Amino acid sequence: NIVSIIISVLAPDIPVIDQAYSKLSNSITVEWRAVPGATNYMLTAQDGDSFVETLVKNSPGTVTGLKPATLYRITVRSINSGGKSQPSPFRKVKTVLAAPILSVRSLSCDSISVSWKAVPMAAGFSVSLMRSDGLGRMLKQNTTNTYLIFTNLDPGALYTIKAYAWNANGMPGDDFTYNQRTSPNAPVDVKVAFNSDALRAVVSWMPTEGALTYSVTVSSGHLKLRCNTSSASCTVPSLQCSSEYYVSVTAYNDAGASEPTDAVSLKTIPCAPVNISIEEDEPGHLLVSWSSVTLGHYYVVFVKSDDGLEVHCNTSYTQCHFQSDCGFTYFISVFAYNKAGQSPLGDVFNFTTAPCCPSEFRAVLTSSDTVRVTWAPVRGADLYETRAAGGSAVVLCRDTATACTLSALRCGTPYNITVYSSSEARGSNTSCAPQSVATAPCSPEIKNISKEGLSIVSVQWQPNNEEATYVVTARGEAGLWHCTSTRNSCTLMDLPCGSAFSVSAIARSPAGQSFPSYSIPLETAPCCPNDLTLTQVTQSVTNISWSVGRGAQTYVTTLESPKGQAKCHTLQTYCLLGCITCGTNYTVSLRAISETGLASSCTYQGYSSSACCPSGVKLYRLSNNGIRVFWRASDETTNYKADLHGSKGNFSCTPSSGLSHCDITKIPCGDVYTVVVAPMTNKGPKLTLFPSFCPKRIYSVTCSGSSLGMGKSSTFIKNS
Repeated sequence: NIVSIIISVLAPDIPVIDQAYSKLSNSITVEWRAVPGATNYMLTAQDGDSFVETLVKNSPGTVTGLKPATLYRITVRSINSGGKSQPSPFRKVKTVLAAPILSVRSLSCDSISVSWKAVPMAAGFSVSLMRSDGLGRMLKQNTTNTYLIFTNLDPGALYTIKAYAWNANGMPGDDFTYNQRTSPNAPVDVKVAFNSDALRAVVSWMPTEGALTYSVTVSSGHLKLRCNTSSASCTVPSLQCSSEYYVSVTAYNDAGASEPTDAVSLKTIPCAPVNISIEEDEPGHLLVSWSSVTLGHYYVVFVKSDDGLEVHCNTSYTQCHFQSDCGFTYFISVFAYNKAGQSPLGDVFNFTTAPCCPSEFRAVLTSSDTVRVTWAPVRGADLYETRAAGGSAVVLCRDTATACTLSALRCGTPYNITVYSSSEARGSNTSCAPQSVATAPCSPEIKNISKEGLSIVSVQWQPNNEEATYVVTARGEAGLWHCTSTRNSCTLMDLPCGSAFSVSAIARSPAGQSFPSYSIPLETAPCCPNDLTLTQVTQSVTNISWSVGRGAQTYVTTLESPKGQAKCHTLQTYCLLGCITCGTNYTVSLRAISETGLASSCTYQGYSSSACCPSGVKLYRLSNNGIRVFWRASDETTNYKADLHGSKGNFSCTPSSGLSHCDITKIPCGDVYTVVVAPMTNKGPKLTLFPSFCPKRIYSVTCSGSSLGMGKSSTFIKNS
């Protein structure tokens, strides 16, 4: 047992190296035979003063962390719990060359460039290339340079590249492996689908081997749009109208980019036309024009009226003509077209045509200066303007109603009356035709009224109308009197006397009737009384009475003879005239005077006053109880009659012509007689006694003696 314990604590035996070699530039692998009792082994690589130790369990063992192409002394020591053995005899081993550090890139879709830095102690390099998927053959090249280019490779393929250096003895060093993909080939079968509604394009292509991503470039001038994707299609939004784009696709992988595809031209839809103008170049015709649109091949104009009817115009020009109706609102849109499609909807314009001209025009003259105009309502009109133009004057009337009263017009003037319809959207329709309407004549102005006779009046006025007929009217309680003329005067005939009139004039023409002129008062002279009676009251007093003369307020009656004149001015219809000379022929006249001083001179049949009473009346008794009455005649041509009135009887006698006495026979005596000798008048075949204005004398006839006693007249009785 003591021997066993001693053995167990002794260090193990020294190992013997079978071989030592370097496969990697930073390590050396050592193989040795196992040492009984050893639990571990210590490998030591010494380079001058530096060394590297590595503890391993068994053979083989590798010392790492070494420097490439460096000669090392390699020893092995066995280890157990008793300690370490002495180092084994050393072996000299040189580490292999370091692997070249490759820089690899794909120059194109079919080539790969490999380069590296020089490796110390290297005499040459070996580089091999093979597809990583094992397809195809391996390419290998030896070179003393530090770069190589492999060509005719497959685009987009992943290649494994291995390179190592060798020394002068041909000993290969570490190898360096690198996986490199060639850049992809350009995509093929590029197609562009344009969505005109969304102004975007969908670009598609056939997938390219080895491509990881794709980039679509859409360019137009300085504008570039890009779309990146890993699929075989890409949507490019926000394209602009009226633009031509060039579309190319580039494939990408970790090696780089392919060549871009040949550009595919993409023409977008044209933009909506601008500078649209709408004109109604003449009534019933609309002209729609616009600016030319880039890439616009042709245009379509849609015109829809507010009643739902739509028409369109297809043209390659920049204007279109349309039929239009008055009073309509048209909604107008213009589209441009090309192979890509229709332009977006631009501004929709509404154009309201001028409202229709009013129809059923009717003008009624309500007075000489006022015209009532009516018409039928028309489509599209919000307001009507009635314009009356006559001479240099214009009268306007604006209203929403279909009627207008034009007042303060000039009388006797032809007017052109036009009714313009208007709307807020379009304004006035100025194409409406005027209607000719003449106002009624102007009122005449009476300048003078002159009397040309008792019942004739001439009226003169200022003629202020052309081709007018004037009617003068005298209006009074007695009725109406008219006269008519086309000139400046006319005569009113047969006006009644003693009447008051209001005289006015009007003018008439085909246009109507004027207002009456201002009235002028007219008064005719009073009427002469129809009946006039003269009654002699006394020898020197005569009573004149007459009927009422219409229009007269006072009367002047005159009895005139060569011997003198008797006159009376009275308010009554009678008058007593004194100082009448007996036996005189008078002319009888009467002046009827109105309260304004107008007078009518009236002449009547002549009047003869009673003959003068005789003078010197005496009675003489005759035989046979007779009495002779004697007098002195005032006029030898006058016949007289003597009347005796007594209680015993009445007696009278008439002398023969030319005598101044007459006899009464058989008169009773003894009585008192009243004796009157009075003149006689010739009325027809008989002589008639004048009213007895002569004085009465009383005589007493006695029965004794031969002479009569003459009594003194006691009274003079006026014969009423």
